Amino acid sequence: MSYLALACGWAVPWLFGFALLLALDWPRPDPRASNGRGGNAALRLGYGYFVGTLMLTLWMRLLTVIGVGFDWLAIGAPFLVAGAALLAFAARRGSLSYHATRAALASLWRPRLERWQHIAWLLLLAWLALRFALLGAEVAWQPLYPWDAWVQWATKARVWYELGHIVPFVNADTWLAGTTGAYFDAAPNYPATVPLQQVWSSVALGRWDDSAMNWPWLLTLIALSLAIYGALRDGGAAPLVALIGVWLVASLPLVDVHVALAGYADLLLGAVYTLAALALYRWTRYRDWRDAGIALLLALACLSIKVSGLFWALTLLPGVVAALLPHRGTKVVAIGFGIAALLLLALGRSETVIFGYHLNLVFEPPWRSLLESYFLFANWHLLWYAVIALALLGARQLIKPPLVPLTTIVATGLAFLFVVFAYSNASAWIGEDITGNRATLQLAPLLVCLGVLLWNELTAAARVPEPVPVVAVADASAAADA
Repeated sequence: MSYLALACGWAVPWLFGFALLLALDWPRPDPRASNGRGGNAALRLGYGYFVGTLMLTLWMRLLTVIGVGFDWLAIGAPFLVAGAALLAFAARRGSLSYHATRAALASLWRPRLERWQHIAWLLLLAWLALRFALLGAEVAWQPLYPWDAWVQWATKARVWYELGHIVPFVNADTWLAGTTGAYFDAAPNYPATVPLQQVWSSVALGRWDDSAMNWPWLLTLIALSLAIYGALRDGGAAPLVALIGVWLVASLPLVDVHVALAGYADLLLGAVYTLAALALYRWTRYRDWRDAGIALLLALACLSIKVSGLFWALTLLPGVVAALLPHRGTKVVAIGFGIAALLLLALGRSETVIFGYHLNLVFEPPWRSLLESYFLFANWHLLWYAVIALALLGARQLIKPPLVPLTTIVATGLAFLFVVFAYSNASAWIGEDITGNRATLQLAPLLVCLGVLLWNELTAAARVPEPVPVVAVADASAAADA
Protein backbone atom coordinates (compact mmCIF):
# COMPACT_ATOMS: atom_id res chain seq x y z
CA MET A 1 0.00 0.00 0.00
CA SER A 2 2.85 2.36 0.82
CA TYR A 3 4.43 1.76 -2.59
CA LEU A 4 1.09 2.59 -4.21
CA ALA A 5 1.17 5.90 -2.33
CA LEU A 6 4.71 6.45 -3.61
CA ALA A 7 3.61 5.76 -7.20
CA CYS A 8 0.67 8.15 -6.83
CA GLY A 9 2.99 10.73 -5.32
CA TRP A 10 5.21 10.78 -8.40
CA ALA A 11 2.27 10.51 -10.77
CA VAL A 12 1.02 13.89 -9.51
CA PRO A 13 3.93 16.10 -10.72
CA TRP A 14 4.20 14.02 -13.90
CA LEU A 15 0.50 14.61 -14.58
CA PHE A 16 0.93 18.32 -13.89
CA GLY A 17 3.87 18.64 -16.28
CA PHE A 18 2.07 16.72 -19.02
CA ALA A 19 -1.10 18.77 -18.55
CA LEU A 20 0.86 22.04 -18.63
CA LEU A 21 2.48 21.15 -21.96
CA LEU A 22 -0.86 19.99 -23.32
CA ALA A 23 -2.51 23.25 -22.27
CA LEU A 24 0.31 25.18 -23.97
CA ASP A 25 -0.33 23.11 -27.10
CA TRP A 26 3.26 21.93 -27.11
CA PRO A 27 4.61 20.52 -29.26
CA ARG A 28 2.54 22.19 -31.94
CA PRO A 29 2.53 19.89 -35.00
CA ASP A 30 4.45 21.28 -37.94
CA PRO A 31 2.95 20.66 -41.38
CA ARG A 32 6.42 19.91 -42.76
CA ALA A 33 7.05 17.21 -40.16
CA SER A 34 5.91 13.63 -40.31
CA ASN A 35 6.49 12.55 -36.74
CA GLY A 36 2.91 11.44 -36.19
CA ARG A 37 0.86 11.61 -33.06
CA GLY A 38 3.06 9.09 -31.30
CA GLY A 39 6.05 11.41 -31.46
CA ASN A 40 4.09 14.32 -30.02
CA ALA A 41 2.67 12.14 -27.24
CA ALA A 42 6.15 10.90 -26.36
CA LEU A 43 7.48 14.46 -26.25
CA ARG A 44 4.72 15.57 -23.89
CA LEU A 45 5.09 12.55 -21.64
CA GLY A 46 8.88 12.72 -21.48
CA TYR A 47 9.27 16.46 -21.07
CA GLY A 48 6.22 16.57 -18.80
CA TYR A 49 7.97 14.53 -16.12
CA PHE A 50 10.94 16.88 -15.94
CA VAL A 51 8.82 20.04 -16.07
CA GLY A 52 6.57 18.67 -13.32
CA THR A 53 9.29 17.43 -10.99
CA LEU A 54 11.35 20.61 -11.34
CA MET A 55 8.28 22.71 -10.57
CA LEU A 56 7.64 20.48 -7.56
CA THR A 57 11.08 21.19 -6.09
CA LEU A 58 10.62 24.92 -6.68
CA TRP A 59 7.29 24.71 -4.84
CA MET A 60 8.99 22.95 -1.91
CA ARG A 61 11.50 25.79 -1.71
CA LEU A 62 8.65 28.29 -1.66
CA LEU A 63 6.89 26.38 1.12
CA THR A 64 10.00 26.74 3.27
CA VAL A 65 10.14 30.48 2.57
CA ILE A 66 6.52 31.02 3.66
CA GLY A 67 6.88 28.72 6.67
CA VAL A 68 4.72 25.77 5.59
CA GLY A 69 5.97 22.30 6.54
CA PHE A 70 6.39 19.40 4.13
CA ASP A 71 3.45 17.02 3.92
CA TRP A 72 1.38 15.38 1.19
CA LEU A 73 -1.38 17.96 1.34
CA ALA A 74 0.90 21.01 1.18
CA ILE A 75 3.11 19.64 -1.61
CA GLY A 76 0.97 17.30 -3.69
CA ALA A 77 -2.54 18.74 -3.48
CA PRO A 78 -1.81 22.00 -5.36
CA PHE A 79 -0.21 20.06 -8.20
CA LEU A 80 -3.10 17.62 -8.36
CA VAL A 81 -5.66 20.42 -8.52
CA ALA A 82 -3.60 22.42 -11.03
CA GLY A 83 -3.06 19.34 -13.22
CA ALA A 84 -6.79 18.54 -13.27
CA ALA A 85 -7.63 22.14 -14.12
CA LEU A 86 -5.10 22.19 -16.97
CA LEU A 87 -6.48 18.94 -18.37
CA ALA A 88 -10.00 20.34 -18.25
CA PHE A 89 -8.81 23.47 -20.06
CA ALA A 90 -7.11 21.37 -22.74
CA ALA A 91 -10.22 19.23 -23.17
CA ARG A 92 -12.48 22.27 -23.52
CA ARG A 93 -10.16 23.73 -26.16
CA GLY A 94 -10.11 20.43 -28.06
CA SER A 95 -6.49 19.50 -27.39
CA LEU A 96 -7.56 16.48 -25.35
CA SER A 97 -10.21 13.96 -26.35
CA TYR A 98 -10.79 10.22 -26.15
CA HIS A 99 -10.26 9.62 -29.85
CA ALA A 100 -7.11 11.80 -30.02
CA THR A 101 -5.65 10.05 -26.96
CA ARG A 102 -6.45 6.62 -28.37
CA ALA A 103 -4.90 7.49 -31.73
CA ALA A 104 -1.77 8.91 -30.08
CA LEU A 105 -1.28 5.85 -27.88
CA ALA A 106 -1.88 3.52 -30.82
CA SER A 107 0.69 5.44 -32.90
CA LEU A 108 3.14 5.28 -30.01
CA TRP A 109 2.56 1.61 -29.25
CA ARG A 110 2.01 0.20 -32.74
CA PRO A 111 3.17 2.50 -35.52
CA ARG A 112 2.63 1.50 -39.12
CA LEU A 113 5.60 -0.65 -40.04
CA GLU A 114 6.54 -3.46 -42.36
CA ARG A 115 6.38 -6.94 -40.90
CA TRP A 116 10.09 -7.32 -40.16
CA GLN A 117 10.21 -3.81 -38.72
CA HIS A 118 7.22 -4.55 -36.52
CA ILE A 119 8.95 -7.66 -35.16
CA ALA A 120 12.10 -5.64 -34.43
CA TRP A 121 9.93 -2.94 -32.84
CA LEU A 122 8.29 -5.44 -30.47
CA LEU A 123 11.63 -7.02 -29.57
CA LEU A 124 13.12 -3.64 -28.71
CA LEU A 125 10.08 -2.72 -26.61
CA ALA A 126 10.35 -6.04 -24.78
CA TRP A 127 14.06 -5.43 -24.16
CA LEU A 128 13.38 -1.95 -22.81
CA ALA A 129 10.57 -3.21 -20.58
CA LEU A 130 12.81 -5.95 -19.19
CA ARG A 131 15.66 -3.47 -18.70
CA PHE A 132 13.43 -1.07 -16.78
CA ALA A 133 11.99 -3.91 -14.69
CA LEU A 134 15.44 -5.17 -13.71
CA LEU A 135 16.61 -1.66 -12.87
CA GLY A 136 13.45 -1.18 -10.80
CA ALA A 137 14.29 -4.33 -8.86
CA GLU A 138 17.79 -2.98 -8.19
CA VAL A 139 16.35 0.30 -6.93
CA ALA A 140 13.94 -1.55 -4.65
CA TRP A 141 16.48 -4.00 -3.25
CA GLN A 142 19.65 -1.94 -3.10
CA PRO A 143 20.15 0.25 -0.03
CA LEU A 144 21.69 3.68 -0.43
CA TYR A 145 25.16 2.59 -1.46
CA PRO A 146 27.27 5.05 -3.52
CA TRP A 147 29.70 7.08 -1.45
CA ASP A 148 28.80 10.58 -2.64
CA ALA A 149 25.11 9.73 -2.47
CA TRP A 150 25.09 9.36 1.28
CA VAL A 151 27.72 11.93 2.24
CA GLN A 152 26.63 14.79 -0.05
CA TRP A 153 23.01 14.39 -1.13
CA ALA A 154 21.00 12.08 1.13
CA THR A 155 22.29 13.85 4.25
CA LYS A 156 20.27 16.89 3.25
CA ALA A 157 17.25 14.79 2.31
CA ARG A 158 17.21 13.04 5.71
CA VAL A 159 17.49 16.26 7.70
CA TRP A 160 14.90 18.14 5.63
CA TYR A 161 12.45 15.24 5.76
CA GLU A 162 12.72 14.88 9.53
CA LEU A 163 12.39 18.63 10.13
CA GLY A 164 9.71 19.18 7.48
CA HIS A 165 11.45 22.12 5.84
CA ILE A 166 14.77 23.19 4.30
CA VAL A 167 17.54 24.22 6.68
CA PRO A 168 20.99 25.49 5.65
CA PHE A 169 24.08 23.31 5.43
CA VAL A 170 27.38 25.06 6.12
CA ASN A 171 31.09 24.27 5.98
CA ALA A 172 32.92 22.65 8.86
CA ASP A 173 34.36 25.85 10.35
CA THR A 174 30.96 27.54 10.53
CA TRP A 175 29.32 24.45 11.96
CA LEU A 176 32.03 23.94 14.60
CA ALA A 177 31.59 27.57 15.60
CA GLY A 178 28.15 26.59 16.88
CA THR A 179 25.91 28.22 14.29
CA THR A 180 22.32 27.67 15.37
CA GLY A 181 20.02 25.80 13.02
CA ALA A 182 22.78 24.82 10.58
CA TYR A 183 23.95 21.37 9.56
CA PHE A 184 27.11 20.01 7.99
CA ASP A 185 27.97 17.40 5.36
CA ALA A 186 30.70 16.79 2.77
CA ALA A 187 29.24 19.25 0.24
CA PRO A 188 27.16 21.90 2.00
CA ASN A 189 27.04 24.18 -1.07
CA TYR A 190 25.46 21.63 -3.41
CA PRO A 191 22.04 22.54 -4.89
CA ALA A 192 18.84 21.25 -3.34
CA THR A 193 16.94 19.68 -6.27
CA VAL A 194 18.13 16.09 -5.85
CA PRO A 195 17.61 15.96 -2.05
CA LEU A 196 14.16 17.52 -2.46
CA GLN A 197 13.20 14.73 -4.86
CA GLN A 198 14.19 12.24 -2.18
CA VAL A 199 12.25 14.21 0.43
CA TRP A 200 9.10 14.10 -1.71
CA SER A 201 9.51 10.34 -2.18
CA SER A 202 9.68 9.91 1.59
CA VAL A 203 6.72 12.22 2.17
CA ALA A 204 4.62 10.32 -0.38
CA LEU A 205 5.73 6.99 1.09
CA GLY A 206 4.98 8.14 4.62
CA ARG A 207 8.34 7.16 6.09
CA TRP A 208 12.08 7.42 5.52
CA ASP A 209 13.30 4.63 3.26
CA ASP A 210 16.76 5.00 1.73
CA SER A 211 15.85 2.59 -1.08
CA ALA A 212 12.31 3.63 -1.98
CA MET A 213 13.24 7.30 -2.03
CA ASN A 214 15.43 6.61 -5.08
CA TRP A 215 12.61 5.73 -7.51
CA PRO A 216 13.07 9.10 -9.30
CA TRP A 217 16.26 7.73 -10.88
CA LEU A 218 14.31 5.03 -12.73
CA LEU A 219 11.57 7.52 -13.63
CA THR A 220 14.26 9.84 -15.00
CA LEU A 221 15.49 7.17 -17.40
CA ILE A 222 11.96 6.22 -18.50
CA ALA A 223 10.97 9.85 -19.09
CA LEU A 224 14.26 10.54 -20.88
CA SER A 225 13.59 7.57 -23.16
CA LEU A 226 10.14 8.87 -24.06
CA ALA A 227 11.44 12.38 -24.72
CA ILE A 228 14.31 11.13 -26.88
CA TYR A 229 11.93 9.01 -28.96
CA GLY A 230 9.66 11.99 -29.52
CA ALA A 231 12.57 14.32 -30.33
CA LEU A 232 14.06 11.89 -32.85
CA ARG A 233 10.67 11.37 -34.51
CA ASP A 234 10.22 15.13 -34.61
CA GLY A 235 13.65 15.39 -36.21
CA GLY A 236 12.53 13.17 -39.07
CA ALA A 237 13.67 9.74 -37.92
CA ALA A 238 11.47 6.74 -38.73
CA PRO A 239 9.74 5.03 -35.77
CA LEU A 240 12.13 2.08 -35.66
CA VAL A 241 15.20 4.31 -36.01
CA ALA A 242 13.96 6.53 -33.18
CA LEU A 243 13.35 3.49 -30.97
CA ILE A 244 16.85 2.23 -31.73
CA GLY A 245 18.13 5.62 -30.54
CA VAL A 246 16.24 5.13 -27.28
CA TRP A 247 17.68 1.64 -26.95
CA LEU A 248 21.20 2.96 -27.51
CA VAL A 249 20.79 5.46 -24.67
CA ALA A 250 19.06 3.06 -22.27
CA SER A 251 21.69 0.37 -22.90
CA LEU A 252 24.70 2.52 -22.02
CA PRO A 253 26.27 0.68 -19.06
CA LEU A 254 27.09 3.78 -17.05
CA VAL A 255 23.55 5.12 -17.47
CA ASP A 256 22.16 1.88 -16.08
CA VAL A 257 24.67 1.93 -13.23
CA HIS A 258 23.49 5.39 -12.18
CA VAL A 259 19.93 4.05 -12.00
CA ALA A 260 20.76 0.81 -10.20
CA LEU A 261 23.12 2.58 -7.77
CA ALA A 262 20.84 5.58 -7.38
CA GLY A 263 21.75 8.67 -5.44
CA TYR A 264 24.05 10.72 -7.68
CA ALA A 265 22.92 13.86 -9.50
CA ASP A 266 24.75 13.11 -12.76
CA LEU A 267 21.91 11.22 -14.46
CA LEU A 268 19.35 13.94 -13.74
CA LEU A 269 21.73 16.65 -14.94
CA GLY A 270 22.51 14.69 -18.10
CA ALA A 271 18.81 14.17 -18.83
CA VAL A 272 17.83 17.81 -18.24
CA TYR A 273 20.81 19.07 -20.27
CA THR A 274 20.01 16.72 -23.16
CA LEU A 275 16.38 17.76 -23.28
CA ALA A 276 17.31 21.45 -23.06
CA ALA A 277 19.57 20.99 -26.09
CA LEU A 278 16.89 19.05 -28.01
CA ALA A 279 14.27 21.71 -27.22
CA LEU A 280 16.72 24.35 -28.44
CA TYR A 281 17.29 22.26 -31.57
CA ARG A 282 13.54 22.20 -32.16
CA TRP A 283 13.39 25.97 -31.72
CA THR A 284 16.12 26.45 -34.35
CA ARG A 285 13.91 24.65 -36.89
CA TYR A 286 10.42 25.95 -36.04
CA ARG A 287 11.10 29.22 -34.16
CA ASP A 288 8.27 28.45 -31.75
CA TRP A 289 8.42 30.47 -28.52
CA ARG A 290 7.28 27.39 -26.59
CA ASP A 291 10.41 25.52 -27.60
CA ALA A 292 12.55 28.45 -26.53
CA GLY A 293 10.73 28.68 -23.19
CA ILE A 294 11.17 24.99 -22.43
CA ALA A 295 14.83 25.11 -23.45
CA LEU A 296 15.39 28.12 -21.17
CA LEU A 297 13.57 26.46 -18.25
CA LEU A 298 15.62 23.28 -18.51
CA ALA A 299 18.86 25.21 -19.02
CA LEU A 300 18.22 27.16 -15.82
CA ALA A 301 17.29 23.91 -14.08
CA CYS A 302 20.83 22.63 -14.75
CA LEU A 303 22.05 25.23 -12.26
CA SER A 304 19.76 23.82 -9.57
CA ILE A 305 21.05 20.24 -9.94
CA LYS A 306 24.85 20.48 -9.72
CA VAL A 307 27.40 23.25 -9.40
CA SER A 308 28.80 22.26 -12.78
CA GLY A 309 25.32 22.73 -14.24
CA LEU A 310 26.17 26.40 -14.83
CA PHE A 311 28.92 25.47 -17.26
CA TRP A 312 26.76 22.90 -19.04
CA ALA A 313 24.02 25.49 -19.44
CA LEU A 314 26.55 27.92 -20.93
CA THR A 315 27.52 25.33 -23.57
CA LEU A 316 24.05 25.81 -25.08
CA LEU A 317 24.77 29.44 -26.02
CA PRO A 318 27.00 28.68 -29.04
CA GLY A 319 24.10 26.66 -30.46
CA VAL A 320 21.90 29.75 -30.21
CA VAL A 321 24.56 31.81 -32.01
CA ALA A 322 24.84 29.22 -34.78
CA ALA A 323 21.05 29.30 -35.22
CA LEU A 324 20.67 33.08 -35.19
CA LEU A 325 23.56 33.58 -37.60
CA PRO A 326 23.13 30.80 -40.16
CA HIS A 327 25.78 32.15 -42.54
CA ARG A 328 28.38 33.40 -40.06
CA GLY A 329 27.49 31.46 -36.94
CA THR A 330 30.21 28.84 -37.15
CA LYS A 331 32.85 31.53 -37.72
CA VAL A 332 31.60 33.54 -34.76
CA VAL A 333 31.65 30.44 -32.56
CA ALA A 334 35.18 29.58 -33.73
CA ILE A 335 36.33 33.09 -32.85
CA GLY A 336 34.64 32.72 -29.48
CA PHE A 337 36.53 29.48 -28.87
CA GLY A 338 39.79 31.27 -29.65
CA ILE A 339 38.99 34.12 -27.25
CA ALA A 340 38.02 31.62 -24.55
CA ALA A 341 41.31 29.77 -25.02
CA LEU A 342 43.28 33.01 -24.59
CA LEU A 343 41.24 33.88 -21.51
CA LEU A 344 41.97 30.47 -20.00
CA LEU A 345 45.68 30.96 -20.60
CA ALA A 346 45.53 34.33 -18.87
CA LEU A 347 43.57 32.94 -15.91
CA GLY A 348 45.89 29.96 -15.66
CA ARG A 349 48.92 32.20 -15.10
CA SER A 350 47.32 33.47 -11.89
CA GLU A 351 46.04 30.01 -10.87
CA THR A 352 42.45 31.23 -10.71
CA VAL A 353 39.95 29.13 -8.74
CA ILE A 354 36.47 28.76 -10.30
CA PHE A 355 33.90 26.78 -8.30
CA GLY A 356 36.67 24.83 -6.61
CA TYR A 357 38.61 24.07 -9.82
CA HIS A 358 42.18 25.42 -9.92
CA LEU A 359 43.13 26.52 -13.44
CA ASN A 360 46.80 26.15 -14.22
CA LEU A 361 49.19 25.98 -17.15
CA VAL A 362 50.38 22.45 -16.34
CA PHE A 363 49.10 20.64 -19.40
CA GLU A 364 48.85 17.00 -18.31
CA PRO A 365 45.82 15.34 -19.89
CA PRO A 366 45.14 11.88 -18.41
CA TRP A 367 45.16 10.34 -21.87
CA ARG A 368 45.61 6.76 -20.71
CA SER A 369 42.71 6.83 -18.28
CA LEU A 370 40.43 8.48 -20.83
CA LEU A 371 41.47 6.02 -23.54
CA GLU A 372 40.73 3.07 -21.30
CA SER A 373 37.41 4.50 -20.11
CA TYR A 374 36.12 5.45 -23.55
CA PHE A 375 37.50 2.71 -25.79
CA LEU A 376 38.62 -0.31 -23.75
CA PHE A 377 36.40 -0.66 -20.70
CA ALA A 378 32.71 -1.56 -20.77
CA ASN A 379 31.45 1.85 -19.64
CA TRP A 380 30.14 3.06 -22.98
CA HIS A 381 29.94 -0.02 -25.24
CA LEU A 382 30.84 1.19 -28.78
CA LEU A 383 29.62 4.77 -28.31
CA TRP A 384 32.94 6.51 -28.97
CA TYR A 385 33.84 4.29 -31.91
CA ALA A 386 30.46 5.11 -33.46
CA VAL A 387 30.87 8.83 -32.73
CA ILE A 388 34.23 8.98 -34.53
CA ALA A 389 32.98 6.93 -37.51
CA LEU A 390 29.83 9.03 -37.94
CA ALA A 391 31.76 12.27 -37.58
CA LEU A 392 34.07 11.22 -40.41
CA LEU A 393 31.21 10.05 -42.62
CA GLY A 394 28.96 13.03 -42.03
CA ALA A 395 31.38 15.92 -41.55
CA ARG A 396 29.60 18.02 -44.16
CA GLN A 397 26.14 17.40 -42.72
CA LEU A 398 27.32 18.30 -39.23
CA ILE A 399 28.29 21.84 -40.22
CA LYS A 400 25.16 22.56 -42.26
CA PRO A 401 21.52 23.12 -41.29
CA PRO A 402 19.64 21.63 -39.63
CA LEU A 403 22.31 19.90 -37.52
CA VAL A 404 24.85 22.71 -37.11
CA PRO A 405 23.31 24.20 -33.90
CA LEU A 406 23.28 20.78 -32.24
CA THR A 407 26.79 20.06 -33.52
CA THR A 408 27.98 23.35 -32.03
CA ILE A 409 26.50 22.46 -28.64
CA VAL A 410 28.15 19.03 -28.63
CA ALA A 411 31.49 20.51 -29.74
CA THR A 412 31.30 23.05 -26.91
CA GLY A 413 30.47 20.30 -24.44
CA LEU A 414 33.47 18.25 -25.58
CA ALA A 415 35.67 21.33 -25.29
CA PHE A 416 34.41 21.90 -21.75
CA LEU A 417 35.27 18.31 -20.82
CA PHE A 418 38.73 18.72 -22.35
CA VAL A 419 39.39 21.87 -20.30
CA VAL A 420 38.23 20.18 -17.09
CA PHE A 421 40.26 17.06 -17.77
CA ALA A 422 43.46 18.70 -18.99
CA TYR A 423 43.61 22.20 -17.59
CA SER A 424 42.49 22.02 -13.98
CA ASN A 425 43.18 20.11 -10.78
CA ALA A 426 40.35 17.76 -11.78
CA SER A 427 42.87 15.95 -13.98
CA ALA A 428 44.20 14.30 -10.81
CA TRP A 429 40.79 12.70 -10.23
CA ILE A 430 40.40 11.42 -13.78
CA GLY A 431 42.98 8.74 -13.07
CA GLU A 432 40.36 7.08 -10.89
CA ASP A 433 38.22 6.57 -14.04
CA ILE A 434 35.02 7.17 -12.06
CA THR A 435 35.23 10.97 -12.15
CA GLY A 436 35.84 11.17 -15.88
CA ASN A 437 32.96 8.85 -16.66
CA ARG A 438 30.57 10.71 -14.39
CA ALA A 439 31.48 14.00 -16.08
CA THR A 440 30.99 12.45 -19.51
CA LEU A 441 27.57 11.10 -18.56
CA GLN A 442 26.10 14.59 -18.96
CA LEU A 443 26.99 14.61 -22.66
CA ALA A 444 26.53 10.97 -23.64
CA PRO A 445 22.74 10.94 -24.31
CA LEU A 446 23.03 14.04 -26.49
CA LEU A 447 25.88 12.43 -28.43
CA VAL A 448 23.64 9.46 -29.18
CA CYS A 449 20.81 11.72 -30.33
CA LEU A 450 23.11 13.69 -32.62
CA GLY A 451 24.47 10.44 -34.02
CA VAL A 452 20.98 9.14 -34.82
CA LEU A 453 19.94 12.45 -36.42
CA LEU A 454 23.16 12.46 -38.46
CA TRP A 455 22.51 8.90 -39.60
CA ASN A 456 19.04 9.97 -40.61
CA GLU A 457 20.52 12.78 -42.72
CA LEU A 458 23.07 10.45 -44.32
CA THR A 459 20.42 7.91 -45.30
CA ALA A 460 17.77 10.43 -46.35
CA ALA A 461 18.86 10.40 -49.99
CA ALA A 462 18.54 6.63 -50.16
CA ARG A 463 14.98 6.76 -48.82
CA VAL A 464 13.71 9.36 -51.32
CA PRO A 465 12.54 7.70 -54.57
CA GLU A 466 14.16 8.98 -57.71
CA PRO A 467 11.86 11.18 -59.83
CA VAL A 468 10.65 9.69 -63.10
CA PRO A 469 12.02 11.64 -66.10
CA VAL A 470 9.38 13.68 -67.93
CA VAL A 471 10.52 12.25 -71.29
CA ALA A 472 9.99 8.73 -70.03
CA VAL A 473 6.49 9.59 -68.82
CA ALA A 474 5.64 11.14 -72.22
CA ASP A 475 6.95 8.09 -74.07
CA ALA A 476 4.92 5.80 -71.83
CA SER A 477 1.76 7.86 -72.41
CA ALA A 478 2.30 7.78 -76.19
CA ALA A 479 2.76 4.04 -76.11
CA ALA A 480 -0.42 3.64 -74.09
CA ASP A 481 -2.36 5.76 -76.57
CA ALA A 482 -1.02 3.68 -79.44
